[in-house]
Amino acid sequence: MESNMSEQFVEVDNFGVELLENIDMRMEPQHSHEEVSSQEVLILIERVILEIVTSLSKDEAPVLVLPKRSSWANVSFDNAVGLQMTSGSSVTTVRSDCSSSVTKFGHILKVLSTIYKLVQSNTYATKRDIYYNDTQLYGSQRTVDSIVDDISCMLKVPRRRLHVLATSKGFISGDLCYLEEDSTKVDCHSNSTATPVSSNVGGIRNIVSSAKFVLIVEKDATFQKLLDDDFCTKLSPCIMITGKGVPDVNSRLMVRKLWDTLHIPIFALVDADPYGIEIMCIYKYGSVAMSFEAHSLTVPSIMWLGLLPSDLQRLRVPEDALIPLTQRDQSKLTSLLKRPYLACQPAWQREMEMMHRSKVKAEIQSLASIAPDYLSRVYLPNKLRYGGWI
Repeated sequence: MESNMSEQFVEVDNFGVELLENIDMRMEPQHSHEEVSSQEVLILIERVILEIVTSLSKDEAPVLVLPKRSSWANVSFDNAVGLQMTSGSSVTTVRSDCSSSVTKFGHILKVLSTIYKLVQSNTYATKRDIYYNDTQLYGSQRTVDSIVDDISCMLKVPRRRLHVLATSKGFISGDLCYLEEDSTKVDCHSNSTATPVSSNVGGIRNIVSSAKFVLIVEKDATFQKLLDDDFCTKLSPCIMITGKGVPDVNSRLMVRKLWDTLHIPIFALVDADPYGIEIMCIYKYGSVAMSFEAHSLTVPSIMWLGLLPSDLQRLRVPEDALIPLTQRDQSKLTSLLKRPYLACQPAWQREMEMMHRSKVKAEIQSLASIAPDYLSRVYLPNKLRYGGWI
């Protein structure tokens, strides 16, 4: 049994050795923004307020200058980091004397005030807490979420250094134990239930794991199915994590934390459709909106394990399990093929062009049409044993 277990990880082990040999070239150290002290954060906020007071003393209308977080023009691609905001980013001006931006100006000042108090008192709040402190002022949770990210980008300080936490939606399971910042011990070994991803990933310490690899699972339903099939025990030792679709920042931070600590292969299991591929790209290369935090959110060493469009033909997945691409799918696929990171991923390009030609997509669950437990019993073990990732 032991020799069988070691055999199934030969390719994973070989890939792990290759990653370690190339680690200096592929991954840069954590960005220095991580090291910003609480005192420095307070000084940065005070500078913003001082500029506002100075403008008022000159009888001028105060303005705030924010980098545009949603523009591809502000982003450059680095194979070792992912999508990162460029230093000469174009900006948007939030004016206090303009009817279209005065509300946002007020929101930013209010949230800055809250952050200042949190950092000063060394306490934490969630974005949800900030919203419920004044629901009438903010109007929606989305407003607060956007403002916090704007402030983080404006100050060039990671959000967790602002003492603002986001509620996690992701789950993790497998060969992993660690301590939370408050010294609570977390054990993720349970076969039946998963552990919620921490809301304060930056505070996690004393990570202990013998895992050979990490498996990112796109959907919660697939993650739960693998838990039910006892996948983590069958292919032990490993770690599974899901961001339940488009990943939240905490799920991305957790994947990066596991990479920084364990330096083991990380594989992505996503639907064979344009949106599954995009979700994998967010984990691997990041997103435009959060490109200012690329160094702590991306893991460019992530590999695409499946579901590959070529798998659909190779495994002869029944036609009634395949879904025609919609116009929206085709537009997304065309958009993905133009992304800067695709140039260094010829194997990915081939798979996506195959999808474009076949005009069909498939969910991971389509493998159940071959056999109910085909995913956990045959597909994943074979992929991992024979190196079926790209």
